[in-house]
Formats: sequence, structure tokens, C-alpha cells
Amino acid sequence: MFYFSPCVLSTILRYNHMQINKINKSSTNFTGMLNNKILLKGLEKISEHGTSFAAGTSLVMALGVRPLAILSTPNTEKENKQYASTNSICSGLIKFGLVEAVALPVENAVKKIDQNPQKYLKQSTIKNLQSSSKNLLDSKSYNLATQILKLGTGFLTAIPKSMLTIALLPILMDKIFHIKKNDTQTTITKKPTSNQTQNTKQLSFNGKLTNLTAKGLGKILDNTKFQNFVKRHKHEEKNIAKHISAATDILLTSSFAYQTHKSKKIKDNRKKALIYNNVISTAITLTGGYSLDKLIKKQTDKFIDKFSQINKADPKLTKYIEGINILRPTIIFAGIYYGILPVFSTYISDKIDKHLEKKSSQTK
Repeated sequence: MFYFSPCVLSTILRYNHMQINKINKSSTNFTGMLNNKILLKGLEKISEHGTSFAAGTSLVMALGVRPLAILSTPNTEKENKQYASTNSICSGLIKFGLVEAVALPVENAVKKIDQNPQKYLKQSTIKNLQSSSKNLLDSKSYNLATQILKLGTGFLTAIPKSMLTIALLPILMDKIFHIKKNDTQTTITKKPTSNQTQNTKQLSFNGKLTNLTAKGLGKILDNTKFQNFVKRHKHEEKNIAKHISAATDILLTSSFAYQTHKSKKIKDNRKKALIYNNVISTAITLTGGYSLDKLIKKQTDKFIDKFSQINKADPKLTKYIEGINILRPTIIFAGIYYGILPVFSTYISDKIDKHLEKKSSQTK
């Protein structure tokens, strides 16, 4: 996954501007990158599967970039680095697994509502959310409502994700680094029976189940209080992905810290460093992410203006723009959390842990 710095993004925007100026006034087609079919299809998919895109991005970064960065941290205890990198792997795997189990059906159900709103929504709901827009899919209120439903699955699964991460952490520590809770503890791996193997096969959400999910989500959209909420905050449509991502990270970090403190399978002398690592990473990611997003958003708005001019006749323009507004904060937060911070947070958390242990021993 690529991380676009403000400088790189600015270069891309200047290139696009040059390309647009080259368009012949009599021409109705633009074959440059702004209406490239692959780009448009990708933005459409990101719009429809924002949580899946975020989880996929996290998975790639969590399995590769972050562990390598953590393990390369200098002057840090080896086992603290191993716990932190294993936590990254666990977190990425579990987040992606929960997305496939929870978020993907919701995303598919919302897509069905998009395609046939009359089937799943009351006429009064369509009229209220559509307001002065030409059609429902162009409405900021409706787009905010559906993004909350789709992206909100990440927030709802934050606590189960932290619990599963803590449960899997000592197992992967043993498998990857051959480190167990204590020297006498052994890990017993049971071979799955034929019945267990069948039960662990991925459940396929067929059309009937997706249809039922769409009806359930339709009832939420039909709720007048929810409609009034999204209409009052429709100006946040461009920022909803960023806000939900931040809220999810805060809840996830808090839950992870609590579960780590209570865990009996993680070594007591490694808990504090692991907790500090996550808290420091989340705090700096959110602070830096919001600041950088605000800086890049100004350039993104210019890009969207040019993009809209070129694709103004495309009926899916609203989805493309929605995809851009999901793509930007996802790349920024992932780039900071997985690429920039691991070395810093691992080093600092290790030093804080040692300082507190030394202070504690001196007071005894």
C-alpha cells in the first residue's frame, strides 16, 4: 500500500492540471488519469467497501511494515519488540477476519439498498433524505447515513477484536518466536476433526441473507431520529471516515489495555511496555493524522474539483468522491501508525517501562 506525502500529492495535482489544460475545447473525452477506468472502478469499490479497504490496508501493513520497523528498533529489549510485533500481526489478522464476517455483509446489504431504495425504504424516508438532491445517491444526508452503517461495523467490533488479539497473542508468540508464558508451559495443538474442519469453513452470505440484512438496515434508515441526525450533520459527510476511524482506535486501544492488564497468559513484566506502545502509537497517530489530513485535504479538494469537472456526466461521480474521502484518511492513518511510529513508540514505551520498574524497586 502506498503512502502519499503532501509533496507527492501536490506533484500529482500539478500533473493533472497540466493534462487538463491540454484538452481541446471541442473534445468531449478525456483519456488521462482522471477518468481512467481502473481508477474509477477502484474508487467505486472503496466507496462501497470502505471498512474492508481499511482492514485490507491494515493487514498488509500489520503483517509486513510494522513488525519489521519494530524489530529494527535500537536499544530496546528483544522480548518487548517481539511482543509488539506479534501484537501487530494478531491485530491485522483479527481485524481482517472480523471485517469478512461482519462488515462485508453490511456493505453488500447497503449496496442492495443503493440499487433499489424503493424496496427497502419507506417513501417518506427517501423523500426526507433526498431533500433537494436530484436523486437519493447524490444526497449528502443519505451518503452520511450509509457510511455510518458501513464504517460503524469497525467500531462495533473493536472490543471483540481486542479480546481475540489478547487470546491469540501468546499463541503466536510461541509459534513465531518460541516464547511461552513460562518454561514449564507447553502448547498442545489439537488436530481438527473432519466435523471441525467443516465447521470452520467460511460462511457464505447468499442473496437471501443479504436481503434480510438490507431490510434490517432499511429499518434503521427509516428511523426519523437517525434521519434528523444525519441531516443536521450532513456537512461531515467528507470527514465521517476519519472520525469513525479515530473513535474506533480510541475504543480499541482502551479495550486492549484493559484486556492486556487482566490477561494471565502474557508475562507480567511485558504488559506495561505493550500497553504503553499501543497508547503512544494511538495518541500520536490521531494527533498527527488529523493535522496531516487537514493539510492534505486542501489539496484533495482542488483535486476533487478537477476530477468532478472531468467526470460530471458520470452517474457514479458521488461514489467516486466518497471513495476519495475514504482513501485519504485511511492512507494517512495507516502510514503514520504502521510505517512511521513503530520504532518511536517501541523505544519510548520500553524506556518508560524500565524507568517505572527502576523507580518502583527503589521505593521498596
